[in-house]
Amino acid sequence: MLDKETERKILDFVHQQPRSVQEIAQFIDSNWRTADAYIEKIAAETGQIGTRIFRGGTRGALKIVFWANIARLSSNEFQERMYRKIEIGRRKEDFSPLELYAYIPEDKRKAWKARSDKDNPGQHKNLTELLAQAREQVLIFTGNCSFINLVQNDKPMLELVKELVQRGVTIKVLSRVDMASIKNLQKMLEVNYALGEDAIEIRHAEQPLRGFVVDDKIVRLKEELDPSRYRAGELDGDAVLLYEFYDAAWVKWVQNVFWALYRTALSGQKRLEDLGSIQKL
Repeated sequence: MLDKETERKILDFVHQQPRSVQEIAQFIDSNWRTADAYIEKIAAETGQIGTRIFRGGTRGALKIVFWANIARLSSNEFQERMYRKIEIGRRKEDFSPLELYAYIPEDKRKAWKARSDKDNPGQHKNLTELLAQAREQVLIFTGNCSFINLVQNDKPMLELVKELVQRGVTIKVLSRVDMASIKNLQKMLEVNYALGEDAIEIRHAEQPLRGFVVDDKIVRLKEELDPSRYRAGELDGDAVLLYEFYDAAWVKWVQNVFWALYRTALSGQKRLEDLGSIQKL
């Protein structure tokens, strides 16, 4: 089983220069198959390394592991512009997913509008069904993890999260870790404690996206429209816009954005410990 120390050794080894799987296997004193499984797991869960096969389909095939270059996160100017906007954003108002949605092929996207009334299920349309599709990984962009309190079709979100972890799904979360979010975050992390797993990992980040990435298949992003930010009469009440898309290239791009933010974010557990050390006067 891959432990944190072995993961760190592999990452440090690859960071120095690209390595073959065989080199990594020898470095960690393991066999090729185990090393390859570790590499694929690290690549999927952290995005810090990638792999490429040379001379594929031949007896001389060679699998190389390389360090993921953040500078190549975006392949064109508008992706780079959007990433920079997300990178410097702090609140949900700082980026509209509509900017991204406009570039996705029409047959690989959909969107809908709902009232932002907390009692209106439309603003969380089929969220439990969406997350239940996960087989390997869920990436979450959130402000304070308030989604963990949802109940849809008599199914508490917290219960679904437990089921995902029990199925072997890893969950990575980017969220503010502050006094306002402590209760929600503790509910998430209690799943780890209850099941004896480290499947849920939270990191502290103030970022503008709100949404989910399920495996390599689908992205859902949410945008909230507040009439107070517009001229009188421009908006007919509060509203929520939900965007979903399935285009493989754009799903990958959103994953890359997640990992770029995640790599430099502070450990949520450490942040919670720091908050817990603050004494009342």
